[in-house]
Amino acid sequence: MSVVTRFPPSPTGFMHIGNARTALFNYLYARAKGGKFLMRIEDTDRKRHSEEAVQAILDGLEWLGLEYDGEVTSQFARQDRHRQVAEEMLAKGQAYYCYCPPEELDEMRAAAKESGAKTFYDRRWREKSPEDAPEGVEPVVRIKAPLDGVTTIQDHVQGEVSVPNDQLDDFIILRSDGTPTYMLSVVVDDHDMGVTHIMRGDDHLNNTFRQKVIFDAMGWDVPEFAHLPMILGQDGSKFSKRHGAQGIHDLRDMGYLPDAVFNYLLRLGWSHGDDEIISRAQAVEWFDLDHIGKAAGKFDFAKLENLNAHYISESDIGYLLEHAAPFYKSRHDIVLDDVAVKRITEGQEELKSRAKTLLQFVDESVFYARSVPLTFDEKAQKLIDEGKDVLKLLLEGFENMDDLSEDLVKGLCKAVADEHMEGKLGKVAMPLRAAITGTTVSPSIFEACAILGKDECCIRLKAAI
Repeated sequence: MSVVTRFPPSPTGFMHIGNARTALFNYLYARAKGGKFLMRIEDTDRKRHSEEAVQAILDGLEWLGLEYDGEVTSQFARQDRHRQVAEEMLAKGQAYYCYCPPEELDEMRAAAKESGAKTFYDRRWREKSPEDAPEGVEPVVRIKAPLDGVTTIQDHVQGEVSVPNDQLDDFIILRSDGTPTYMLSVVVDDHDMGVTHIMRGDDHLNNTFRQKVIFDAMGWDVPEFAHLPMILGQDGSKFSKRHGAQGIHDLRDMGYLPDAVFNYLLRLGWSHGDDEIISRAQAVEWFDLDHIGKAAGKFDFAKLENLNAHYISESDIGYLLEHAAPFYKSRHDIVLDDVAVKRITEGQEELKSRAKTLLQFVDESVFYARSVPLTFDEKAQKLIDEGKDVLKLLLEGFENMDDLSEDLVKGLCKAVADEHMEGKLGKVAMPLRAAITGTTVSPSIFEACAILGKDECCIRLKAAI
């Protein structure tokens, strides 16, 4: 059997982190088994439908590097096919018309609630003939759920799960206006797309038993299921914006690398021994359903940040700058030119070692891309004002050098400190850092000056003085 998985989000907003993990697991299982990973947009709710949301979901998949096979399927565009299946079930006696008006259903539920009985539909039209239909009522179509026995699901994560069939209602598959319900559409689409494995959140587990009724009624093969546990915040509550992020776009905007998020989401509910750092190639090679955990995972930003720091440290500078470029623009209104890229590349090792997010990487490297006049923050300006005599001595020393090296800059600073600052190197290095970078936080100022070069350092010192 060739494995086919799918990712079917509803386009009503951003790509939630839980949805991203679901997509990741479906992607990896398909790739691990040499199968297909399909993309479907469940866009039947036209009131809440948003093309911007569709694009946000596709952008999120692209950012994470989850490539799907073939074209995106629109559920809305397949409504005729869904209706056709409902009509087949009617013809086979597996479904029936229900003519209960809304007020009758309300009375039915109220009476059942008062007597302590089940409040779902009492099947009063299950065996009636349409000839008995009242005038002026457009019927819905309901499926004939089994009345006795037990329905059992063998779930790859939850194990064997059973529900007595008297807990299943004759749910609606076609509304009175002829539009198919989600419950019908999803089953028809999964069958027609050849889906063999359905991985989704465990909040869909109850739906699985109802959907199996449709699979069985049509005589279709039932896919294998794996219902994934929820993702919680550190406090144990449902993960949401108040925990610091909610969607993949939030993690991107907070400066996390897609490789780090990929690795973190993989480990959030799945394990391979004690391995924490798992490459994309290893993930495809190792991923299976047997090692998905049953317990809900807690989203830990400290762990993600440490993982992100590792990926920043190990990543190629071109990859980093590709993902950092939007932050240079949004945070500092700078577009990197070739000179800036060359400087940042030369200083990359220390920049990488200091950064846990791309925001830190950008903020500490942006001085390489600036030109005079620099903008000084308050602390830097104070250091410059108090250290102008020191800066003049450093400028004189730089001008007398053929070029700058890290050792030469450090030697000059130490000499100025010994002669004028009682040997306190910080009294020299700090105003130099402020004048050269515009801030009080940066990589080694001695290395930075060497990378910028004599001419640029002299220009910045003169401007500061």
